[in-house]
Amino acid sequence: MTLLTIFTAPKPFVDPHIQVIQRNALKNWLALGDEVQVLVIGDEPGIAEVSSELGVRHIPGVKCNVQGTPLISSIFNLAREASTAPFLAYVNADILILPDTLDAIRNIASQKEQFLVVGQRWDLDIREPIAFDGPWVEQLRARIEADGRLHGQTGSDYFIYPRDCFKDIPDFAVGRAGWDNWMIYRARWKHWPVIDATKMVTIVHQNHDYRHLPGGQMHYRLPESTDNIRMGGGRRTIFNLTDATHHFEDGALRRKPLDTQSFWREVEIFPLVGLRSRPLGWLSFAVFHPKKAFTEFKEWVVKTIKA
Repeated sequence: MTLLTIFTAPKPFVDPHIQVIQRNALKNWLALGDEVQVLVIGDEPGIAEVSSELGVRHIPGVKCNVQGTPLISSIFNLAREASTAPFLAYVNADILILPDTLDAIRNIASQKEQFLVVGQRWDLDIREPIAFDGPWVEQLRARIEADGRLHGQTGSDYFIYPRDCFKDIPDFAVGRAGWDNWMIYRARWKHWPVIDATKMVTIVHQNHDYRHLPGGQMHYRLPESTDNIRMGGGRRTIFNLTDATHHFEDGALRRKPLDTQSFWREVEIFPLVGLRSRPLGWLSFAVFHPKKAFTEFKEWVVKTIKA
C-alpha cells in the first residue's frame, strides 16, 4: 500500500550538473520502495524524456505565470489529483531522502491528524551519479558524517503533510523565495502542528550553483520572489524552521521547549497566527522591531506616492 506520494517540479534537464543531481534524486526516491509513489510535474525541457527513461510518472500541463515559471498552486493540485497516498511530500528535485522518513511519517500520523513536517538538510558536494542498488544508505550516511554540513534553519526543502491540507495555496512561482516560508506560516495560522523532524528525517541537498536562474542571481533577489511575498501576505508571513511548534526526536513528538528568544517570538506572532489578525500582527511587529517597522512604513509611503 502506498504511504507517501513524493512530487516535484524539476529544473530543465539541460545543465550537465543539474541533470546529474536531479537524476540522482529521482532514482533515490524510487529506491525507497513500494510505499512511495513518485510524481514529476512540469513541462521543462527533458522532463518527459527522463521520466520515461526512469519509469517515473510524468504529469504535464502545469500552469505558469507570465514569466513562464510554474505555479506552486497548480503543482500541488496536480499532485493531489494524481496521488494514491494518504500523505504527500513536496521535495525539491536536488534532495536525497533516507528511508527513516517513512517511519517518521507513520509515527507522527499515529499522534496527529493534521500537521506539517519540515526539517534542516545536510549539504553535500555531489557531482557524480549515485548507484542505489547496493548499500547506498550506509554509504550516504558515511558521506554525510565525513563531509556534510547541516544547513541553517532558514531554508526548507521538503514539506510533508496529509493530503487534505494545503488546498488553498496562492499562485506562487516555484523556485523563488517566499512561498516556502508561507507554508510554515499557513500551518501556524491553521493551528496545525509544525514539526521539526531534523533529528529523525535525514535529507541531503546536492550543492549546485544558480546559473539556471535569470541572470544567475540568487532566487531571493528576483522580482518573482517579491511577488511571492506579496501574495503570501507580506513580510510578516516570512516564517522559518525556528517557528516550528514541535520537535520529533527519538521517536517521540514533543512540544518545542521555549527559551527566552522563542518565547518572545511566540508573543510577537500571537496576534497574527493566534488571533489571525494581520493589522494586529503588524502592530505587534512594530512594538518588537520599531526601527524595521519604521523603515517598512517609509518604503510603503514612497511606493504609495509613486503609484
